[in-house]
Amino acid sequence: MKDMWSSIPRRGRIVLLVLAALLLVAPTVLDRYLISIFVLIFYFAYVGQAWNLMMGFAGQLSLGHALYAGLGGYVAALLWFYFGIGPWLGVFAGIAVASMFGAVIGWLGFRFGIEGVYFALLTIAFAEFTRIAFDNMAFTGGAGGLFLLYDAQRNHEWWNLRGGPLLFYYLCLALATAASILTAWLARSRLGFQWLAVREDQEAALSLGVNAFRVKMIAVLISSSMTAVGGVVLAFYYNNLFPAQAFDIGRSIEMILAPIIGGLGTIFGPIVGAFILTPLGEGLIALTGKFGIDAPGAKAVFYGLTLMFIITVRPDGVWPWLKRLLGFAESES
Repeated sequence: MKDMWSSIPRRGRIVLLVLAALLLVAPTVLDRYLISIFVLIFYFAYVGQAWNLMMGFAGQLSLGHALYAGLGGYVAALLWFYFGIGPWLGVFAGIAVASMFGAVIGWLGFRFGIEGVYFALLTIAFAEFTRIAFDNMAFTGGAGGLFLLYDAQRNHEWWNLRGGPLLFYYLCLALATAASILTAWLARSRLGFQWLAVREDQEAALSLGVNAFRVKMIAVLISSSMTAVGGVVLAFYYNNLFPAQAFDIGRSIEMILAPIIGGLGTIFGPIVGAFILTPLGEGLIALTGKFGIDAPGAKAVFYGLTLMFIITVRPDGVWPWLKRLLGFAESES
């Protein structure tokens, strides 16, 4: 960690420290609605970082990542709903189930040479299969959804994720920070360089002795586990889960937009992308609601237009351009 911090120029370190200080004190001046927006920003920065590890660094395209968030959320929520097991324990069960699904998908894909868009279709198929299954299982609430009882008297129980937006603000901020630190460490590790070798030229990597199957499986397991944690937090934040939302491909697309717009294969790309997209998307919803415009697909259209514009102007993402302005190290991947 010391080496990573020292690799950032002095100006970049100052910018990071100032931003961290502002984010820590921001809730003291923000209202409840703005705090909730920041919760979503940090959440999408976190799950975007998880997807970025798999796609940006290891080069494995997943379009069904909502599967892991949905499984993590459902497992932890069901343990709380039926057995009173808190999410700090339930999250480990959620990680286990999500990573098991990730292992099956990875094994099928990598064992039988399913690559590129075909691997992406495999991830979508698993997410859709799981959505249909949860739609028809009574103990999960079926299509009607699973609802966690909200009790204002238990709002102080942070250890059970019972609390308002302020609790989730700092929790999601911590998750996004931890994910970025983990990404920075992995990017500079031997595993990170093996990922890059496989991403750029798998045949060449194999000829150099890289076990492509192993390193890709590790990427899937890390990514699915991290995403499951995000799913648990989101489930207890909203206190409800619906299969049509939790496993929907639209949720997967939301997860991957931040790193794509911010910059694939970079450490700060998912964060920058989340800070761009989430406020714009939520602002659009508020604007259409204010004028009484009923446009359910407006957010998706807006995201699509934004993505087209940024890809045209900044094909490598916003972060590579922004880091030069902020004085960060040019060597940052």
